[in-house]
Amino acid sequence: MTTPRITQQLIMSHSLSALQTGLGRLAASQEQLSTGRLINRPSDSPTGTNDAMRLRATLAAQTQYSRNITDGQGWLDHADSTLSSMFDQVSRARDLILQGSSTGNSDPDARDAMATELEQIRSGLLDEANTQHLGRPLFGGTTAGSAAYDASGAFVGDQNAVNRTIGDGVDIAVNVTGPAAFSANGTDLFAVIDDAVTALRTNPAGLSTALSNLDAVTSQMKAAATEIGTRTNRVDTASSMLDSTTLDTKSSLSNVENVDVASAIVDLQMQQVAYQASLGATARVIQPSLLDFLR
Repeated sequence: MTTPRITQQLIMSHSLSALQTGLGRLAASQEQLSTGRLINRPSDSPTGTNDAMRLRATLAAQTQYSRNITDGQGWLDHADSTLSSMFDQVSRARDLILQGSSTGNSDPDARDAMATELEQIRSGLLDEANTQHLGRPLFGGTTAGSAAYDASGAFVGDQNAVNRTIGDGVDIAVNVTGPAAFSANGTDLFAVIDDAVTALRTNPAGLSTALSNLDAVTSQMKAAATEIGTRTNRVDTASSMLDSTTLDTKSSLSNVENVDVASAIVDLQMQQVAYQASLGATARVIQPSLLDFLR
């Protein structure tokens, strides 16, 4: 059996290699503590880097879902408030039609005044039906035009849904189109009011039909408002769930990337003690020189 020859050069080489390894560990501990990150480069932890990239991709998607939810809530809230305002005007229009159809009110001048007020109500309702949200007609679907209805009360938008992705594979329509909100039995709100105005001035007997049609349109508007409320609840629920999952994702990413400061301080102190001990031991081992052997 051959016994390896231990030379002074071999001792120095191994000692310096061990010192370099200890210094590297000390430098790594110092870097982690100063940056606050466990992973400062992919080579620090390939598996941790892979997990961090996956979590960051998830976090980016969740951030986009949050933006979509905020935008969708804006659409739904605007539609809800607009419909609520229109209900008040429709209610006043119904009162006028009912008043005009009363047999006790046969004064042509009074009916003409009611017709004039109905025309003003129609104008206000048309303006609200053309309300814009972020530069787009609120009730116009995905039309590229600036209005959902023209001056005659005809629908000029489209009936496409404005969808927002609020979760992984979860899409929801955040709009309601004009025909879905203001039309019933083939007659829309503005045509009903036009008929009521004409009946007040020329044919009071036709007001009963106008009143019936207006009630049908009002029921349709209420159904649209209910649908908006249902979607709003769904979006709000998705928002709450997203906040919770985003918090979990950030926590997981922090566990992968960030340093536990207390543990990092202890580790740095241990590395410092170990390096100082290595220096002391190495100094004693390689202290003898050729002169020491010649004495």
